[in-house]
Amino acid sequence: MANNFDNRRAAARKLIENYYNQLTNGCGNGACVNEHCASSGRSLLSREQAALTAVDLAKKRVILCPLVVPANVTVSPATDPTPPVPTHSPPSSSTPNAVTAVHKATSEEKHILPLSLNSLLLIHIENSRRNPSNPTLITIVGQVFSNVSLLKLSFLETTEKQPDNDNPTDMEVDEPEEDNSESPKHEDSTDRLLTPNLSEVREFFRLIFSLKDSRLERSLLNAFSVLAVELELDVKYNHRVVDDPHFLNPYLIFMENPRIQDPEYLDRAFPAFCVAILVLPVRLQASLARLWSRSDPADLQNKVDALQQLITCRCICENYADASDRLVNTDDIITGGVQVLRILFYASIIGGDIDPGNNEEDEIEKDLRLYYQTTQSHGDKRLGSTDPDSLGSQLGIRLVDCRRSILDHSVFVNEVLNGLVKIDRDFIYARDDHRFSFLDYPFILSTANKTMGLFYDNRIRMFTERRENLLRSLIAGGGVNPPYLRLQVRRTHLLIDALVQLELVALENPADLKKQMYIEFEGEQGMDEGGVSKEFLQLVVEEIFNPDIGMFVYDADNRQYWFNRNSYELDSQFQLIGIILGLAIYNNIILDIHLPPVVYRKLMGQRGSFADMPGFNAVLAASLNDILEYDPGTIEDDLMLNFEINQTDMFGRVSTHELRPGGANEPVTSENRREFVGLYVDWTLNESVDRQFKAFRRGFHMVMADSPLRDWFRTEEVELLVCGSKEFDFRALEASTQYDAGFDETSETIRWFWEAVHGFSLSQQRALLQFTTGSDRVPVGGLSKLRLIIARNGSDSDRLPTAHTCFNVLLLPQYSSREKLEERLVKAITYAKGFGML
Repeated sequence: MANNFDNRRAAARKLIENYYNQLTNGCGNGACVNEHCASSGRSLLSREQAALTAVDLAKKRVILCPLVVPANVTVSPATDPTPPVPTHSPPSSSTPNAVTAVHKATSEEKHILPLSLNSLLLIHIENSRRNPSNPTLITIVGQVFSNVSLLKLSFLETTEKQPDNDNPTDMEVDEPEEDNSESPKHEDSTDRLLTPNLSEVREFFRLIFSLKDSRLERSLLNAFSVLAVELELDVKYNHRVVDDPHFLNPYLIFMENPRIQDPEYLDRAFPAFCVAILVLPVRLQASLARLWSRSDPADLQNKVDALQQLITCRCICENYADASDRLVNTDDIITGGVQVLRILFYASIIGGDIDPGNNEEDEIEKDLRLYYQTTQSHGDKRLGSTDPDSLGSQLGIRLVDCRRSILDHSVFVNEVLNGLVKIDRDFIYARDDHRFSFLDYPFILSTANKTMGLFYDNRIRMFTERRENLLRSLIAGGGVNPPYLRLQVRRTHLLIDALVQLELVALENPADLKKQMYIEFEGEQGMDEGGVSKEFLQLVVEEIFNPDIGMFVYDADNRQYWFNRNSYELDSQFQLIGIILGLAIYNNIILDIHLPPVVYRKLMGQRGSFADMPGFNAVLAASLNDILEYDPGTIEDDLMLNFEINQTDMFGRVSTHELRPGGANEPVTSENRREFVGLYVDWTLNESVDRQFKAFRRGFHMVMADSPLRDWFRTEEVELLVCGSKEFDFRALEASTQYDAGFDETSETIRWFWEAVHGFSLSQQRALLQFTTGSDRVPVGGLSKLRLIIARNGSDSDRLPTAHTCFNVLLLPQYSSREKLEERLVKAITYAKGFGML
């Protein structure tokens, strides 16, 4: 509120200054007939009288005269380094088109001054350099940059020209053709905008700031503050202005200002401009994203850095770290900066490599529709519901469509903000349409914070399913259905027991998969508080991916598994594997699974393409790339390829598959080689395993339907959720470990313990994780996110260390020497298996 009041006060002050300058200095038009302008000769007032009159005119909102180019000045070309000099010739005919248009609109013999390096501006800059006390330049800059009507016509191109695809500011840049008949909201009207020459804008700012005139810089700052308020009011109360093809120009010009990261701008002008951007219709925000997507990477990075600076400074200055009762969600400057940053995030995506047409969204919708029909439930997110990301919908793109962005996604993550966001409260806000939640802007959150948000979402769904199950049982009468997904399995028949029981659940009521999982190993007393489920899923995965089962094949060169295209297993078997993967994410369990990245991309709704081949098989990808780059004159004779592919089944038999009808007799030539590579890739990643993968994906969505997984996480982050991090930083684990029952970080036993652990091999360290947590995988965010507790378990004895894997608690006797501790610990982590009651 304070900033808003300051901006409006600055706007009023600037308006009064403009009236005062007009009353005392005039507008420069010798033919002016405005009685409140010194140029008309009718307003001859003292300074005191002019000040009082200016206040009165500001209250009445009397129209100001426009600044004009004096008739005795010749406009020089921008390429002429010598500042233009006054002459007695008439105005140059090379006046910019914007000036001519305004001139015709006003029907007066005068030219409104659009700031341009082609114009009188260079004269005033040079005069200010020679005579710093000259107020003319300050007056011009103050009036133009505080006036929307003048600034939006400034720095325009001086002549009509053909579109230049190398110039990011050209108003007619080719866009991908879209089918507007079906999705008119994706229409790109950016080509109808008349944008400024941003190179000239940057040069203007360079010249202005090179003068090192504090009064001039303060005038520009105040003008921008006023301009932001004027833009906000124009959008709110004059809806027709948004149809002006010049209207976005002030926004584009402001973001080119190299000083917007200065404290003065961060305090007032920049937050005000964020508000002015956010009141724009989504259609114009999308136009800004498209315009900024044509920027040079360095320029786009500068804009992102400026917004990150705004957010970070606000977080630090408001001291949110020490304010437990205050949330960053309620800070308008922080939330406004995040919302504007989303426009730049989409600009980075649009300007990169996107593939919106290569998706299988319809197939996923079928999976979800089948799930909803089976469970007779629509959950929190109904099919056909409004997309909360209106900007993404307007642009017609999704995060998963992005192959490569202009800027790396990591530059949009604000670490300071992530340390202050309370994800538990933020998750509650995400379920309230009237509150701001950072989970609705996942690009700015770290993977660890998003994972915690997903954890809360999954837990609430578990509790909701448990409560609804109880209510249904009470209403229907009779016994109460089990509140958990309870599975009783034998270690000797683990896979068959698990798959049979899960298949029954999937057939009878898939909604039961949303219950909290509870595992019982036959003959063992362990109570499942999470640790038993971890071991169960990991053991099931180890058996499923055993090549002897025949469902997956192992690529030793890439150390990855892939669907066996010749598998004789039923679709239901692959569906159950998808259920297992979904249960792992749903129950926050990390698995040791080695699947190529394209699997996770396909799970998110994209078909595999050539860009996925290096991660699938680097040697094959290089071979296909060699075909594309081969000498076109000799490719047919040298390679002797046809439109067919040889494949080997699980029994070693070689068969041939035609990539299209008649392909065995169709040679690969320089003209059709791209088509051959495309068909080859599509067969390898999609068509050959279509049956197996669709069943696998269907099972996955039985568990993850209604989950925000696809909205919050990128493909590589989903892989991280399943497999965990690959960084085994035990120093970070030591720093985050807590101690209990008489131990602390200074205890001799604890020091011996960490000395031993840091000396372990990687395999031993992974065994220690398996022993203490039930999984040898590193959680998202690293080992610092693993809350390990080491508790004293009696005095020196020959007992082995024990662990509560459900709670990540290691029970360690107070051994008498380091050697004994290390020997007992190594034996425990090497031979431990099974669960019992302590």
